[in-house]
Amino acid sequence: MMKNINTELIVGLFMLAGFLAFGYLSVQMGEFSIFNLEKNYSIEGVFDNVSGLKIGAGVEIAGVNVGKVSDIKLAESGLARVYFLINEDIKITTDAIASIRTQGLIGDKFIKIIQGADEEHLTEGGEIFDTESSIDFEELVSKYIFESGN
Repeated sequence: MMKNINTELIVGLFMLAGFLAFGYLSVQMGEFSIFNLEKNYSIEGVFDNVSGLKIGAGVEIAGVNVGKVSDIKLAESGLARVYFLINEDIKITTDAIASIRTQGLIGDKFIKIIQGADEEHLTEGGEIFDTESSIDFEELVSKYIFESGN
């Protein structure tokens, strides 16, 4: 009888540890975090075309990840408004350029920020006004085929 209780206790503890490990991995690999240990501030930019860009995509400066895309919405003007969460210790200049890039030829999209020369920095809710949309390869190929008559 005592051996049966010890076996059940061990199996129960093992199952509990498994559920806790699964929960931890789900939070770490997901797009959200229960424990937001990183301090961030939000900025935004308006793009003509954000095709392929997803929430959670990285934001890089000089190849270093400094934040992520937190939201994408359609602006009143019919353009796409992209919201970024930037690490608090990274300062983005007011004349920075944000462009949508692709990792490799067919990789995921990310935001590349090129710092400007201005000494003023964006603060919470600031906007990057100089943006470059991604190149739409489908549109380029169809345009080439249409123009060449093939």
